[in-house]
Amino acid sequence: MTKHFSPFASAGLSLRFPSALSALVVALTLTAWLLPASAQTLRLPGAPRAATLPSQAPAGNQLRAADFIVAVVNSEPITNNEVQSRLLRIEQQLARQGTTPPREQLAREVLERLIVERAQLQLARTLGVRPEPAAVEQAVATVARQNQLTLDELKRRLAADGMDYTRFRSDLRDELTLVRLREREVDSQVKVSEQEIDQFLREREAQAQSGPELLNIAQILVAVPETATPVQVNVLQAKAERALARLRAGEVFARVATEMSDAPEAAASGGELGLRPAERLPTLFVDAARDLQAGGLAGPLRSGAGFHVIKLIEKKRGAAAISVTQTRARHILLRLSPELSEQAAKDKLADFKRRIASGQAEFATLARENSQDGSAKDGGDLGWASPGMFVPEFEQVMNQLAPGQVADPLVSRFGVHLIEVLQRRDAALTEREQRETVRNIVRERKIEEAFNQWLQDVRGRAYVEFRN
Repeated sequence: MTKHFSPFASAGLSLRFPSALSALVVALTLTAWLLPASAQTLRLPGAPRAATLPSQAPAGNQLRAADFIVAVVNSEPITNNEVQSRLLRIEQQLARQGTTPPREQLAREVLERLIVERAQLQLARTLGVRPEPAAVEQAVATVARQNQLTLDELKRRLAADGMDYTRFRSDLRDELTLVRLREREVDSQVKVSEQEIDQFLREREAQAQSGPELLNIAQILVAVPETATPVQVNVLQAKAERALARLRAGEVFARVATEMSDAPEAAASGGELGLRPAERLPTLFVDAARDLQAGGLAGPLRSGAGFHVIKLIEKKRGAAAISVTQTRARHILLRLSPELSEQAAKDKLADFKRRIASGQAEFATLARENSQDGSAKDGGDLGWASPGMFVPEFEQVMNQLAPGQVADPLVSRFGVHLIEVLQRRDAALTEREQRETVRNIVRERKIEEAFNQWLQDVRGRAYVEFRN
């Protein structure tokens, strides 16, 4: 499967208001149709989070009967029907979250958000910013797929809930328009210099100097069962002492750990725990490492888990290396074609999952024989991947799996996948990767500040007349 780095990992819009409730309204109105709490979101390339169907439709007849203009933005009206429809959807979402703010206050916030959106859409028309028709169609198709519906079923569901499909599609188009406008007017203008990255790293290091001591310790654990007899304890202690003797004789710690340690990190990292604050390590280790120099050994140390032999790799004060949680996964990909429908691909992969679970087949064998991806020759193994390296719909499902767990068939833009997570680990980034991570952090901060200022300018330039 193709890996990529998505530039839209933080594409959600925000607007700085004086109250926390207002910020919540902004967050809930980023999509025209609110997401049920149990549903999963899917981020489209160049779009906000894909919308899903609300649990209830607004009381359309009642709203139309009471419709009137409540505000005018640059001669374009906002009606009571629009406010009440948006308000009802937000109230339903807040109710699912157990939040019930005063309705009058919430209505004012919703109206203000509609004013800001209307001003942005007017600016987009003036500048000729509009989403491609194909992008709108893709957004509609994604909503249908996310709700496990065909396009015809989506239209019937909307009609049954009293919603107009044309309005539904129009709202998605408006969301895409707002994203395109932000990309042009704000995101594309924000740059991060090397000096800003250096300054961020210096500030981080200065803050860390007054922080806790950082230790990197490697361990060999000889586990002792709770029911062990004194004779068994003596045998296991002797094993730990042999490990210590081999280390003092000059053998490589990782090799001895791989052969003798019962700790889970022995195979993956040679027993090394990684640089971390002392308070995140067992007191037994911290006390033993207090008088050690880098490379020093201590043990065997007795704990409730067994006997430990430790080596101090590094001791310092300062910022720990930036690390990420990496996942090693494998998958089977079936690409859709006139000969293979989406449902047929799902059924085939569901059968593969059943056979794997029952022990009738090996995942790697099925991947080599069936996967339509470059990883097939490796049994579907995708290697170690950092966050953001896969498309969002794939990564979201992968991140919910425990090691050894196989997901249900997943539909992505590439086809239908069967995913299994093999391992997870915390990995320190290289200096280059750390600088790129910092660049993204600084850029997101600058974008947020620039976007808030830009929204205020757009709102300030708009002529707004409120009606009773």
